[in-house]
Amino acid sequence: MNAITEIINVMNTNDNKAFISYLRTKNTRTDTKNTKLFKLLETDDINGLNNLYSDKNSDAYHALRKRLYDNLVEFMANRTFENNTSEANEILRLLVVSRFFLEHKLTKTAFKCLAKAEAKAIGIEQFSLLNEVYHTQIQYAHLSPATDLNLVIEKFRANKERLHREEQLNLAYALLRRELAEIQLKGKVIDFRAFIVQTMSSLGVSLDEVLTFKSLYQILFIANEYAAINFNFTLVEPFVQKSFDFISSKQEHADNQLYYHIYILYFMANFHFRTLRFAESEAYLAQMQEQMQKQNKRYFSRFTIRHNLLVALNKNFSGDGGIAIHLAEQTLKAAPKKADPVDVNDLRICLVMFLVQQSDRTSLKYMAQFTHTDSWYEKKLGMLWAIRKSLLEILMHTQFENTELALSRMKSFKRRYKKYLVEVKEDRVLNYALLVERYILKPEIAAQPAFKQYVKAMIDTSTSQDIFVLSFLGWLLAQTEKRMAYEVTLDLMK
Repeated sequence: MNAITEIINVMNTNDNKAFISYLRTKNTRTDTKNTKLFKLLETDDINGLNNLYSDKNSDAYHALRKRLYDNLVEFMANRTFENNTSEANEILRLLVVSRFFLEHKLTKTAFKCLAKAEAKAIGIEQFSLLNEVYHTQIQYAHLSPATDLNLVIEKFRANKERLHREEQLNLAYALLRRELAEIQLKGKVIDFRAFIVQTMSSLGVSLDEVLTFKSLYQILFIANEYAAINFNFTLVEPFVQKSFDFISSKQEHADNQLYYHIYILYFMANFHFRTLRFAESEAYLAQMQEQMQKQNKRYFSRFTIRHNLLVALNKNFSGDGGIAIHLAEQTLKAAPKKADPVDVNDLRICLVMFLVQQSDRTSLKYMAQFTHTDSWYEKKLGMLWAIRKSLLEILMHTQFENTELALSRMKSFKRRYKKYLVEVKEDRVLNYALLVERYILKPEIAAQPAFKQYVKAMIDTSTSQDIFVLSFLGWLLAQTEKRMAYEVTLDLMK
């Protein structure tokens, strides 16, 4: 997907109409082809694009695309600024107009605007904008005798300290996100816990210090990923209480930080789900749904798949498997083409898991929709995700007696992931795969007491009792008990 198409995909119908009008206003000639090119790209009209120029490699065609791209960026920048009614944007407008007034000697009006901007920035904890407000007040203090310069300097220094702490956390977040990408997408082997400690220490950052909704989001993101890598969400429980206390005390500012607020509620709902507290998780999901309706559903499409997936997961592991499957199928069906592929693939793989647990052959249809290579899924969704998908596919084919296919997938799994799993010390995954392979080769082995003891031993030594780990173990235990995997998995969580 090229840059122009990516921008068009985030535009709505009103944006498209406004952009056409914008182009027509800018065009000085009637034979300009930019509006035609935009409409062809908007509708994905391949034939029309081929007919636009006889040679798509011509300099004229590429020049037209370049002009269209530049116009799109300029238009979206202006439109975003115009349509953004957030308090942060209001502060920025007040800051800009106050500087304009100061340049034209309208000092009294300018300082009133700056005072208003300061009050708003303090209210929503916009330290960077507040820094600009104080900087402007100090720069032009000589024009306003009523301004207490010493007080402004004192406030400037105190805010500078808060801004510094926020920036240091942002640096830590960036470094940890980059390292996580190396671990998840490229299979880099590292002691992530030690890396977190080292990074935080070198930047003088404490995860106990929550300043804003943004900083809480960053802390929860790191904590969530750390818990996922360790298959143990009880490790981050202290952050959940901290999050609850923070958002409870900041309700009056929540709407101004809506994106981060929604994400924080999602992280908290996910934490409770992963620790088997389904009622608490669903309560946070209800709050998340409520926030998604705000500001004209500004973030609804961004979060709806992720929200519905977590609702479905809660339903499934609460014993409402049928409701979970229905919700997952309906959400997948309604997902727009431009939906985040990570969210769509997460939803689809969980739907396959629900169906496999219920011994439903529809899982074969949904698994067949994963048309990319293992390498693609590793790069886009991470090594852990790709490993789970491969294992789930093996279980599915084994369950429906596609023995040759199951063995073929098992062979590919060991060839592709054995070295990596040994390096990250995940021997239990290899031991699990070995037990599954033995069952595929000789299904009657499931009736032997020794085999069942091997499976139970893996469950007993699973210190984290991660819900997805229990799902895989539950499937294998179900084969030894001749029961449905769903029922066995629910029993394991009791």
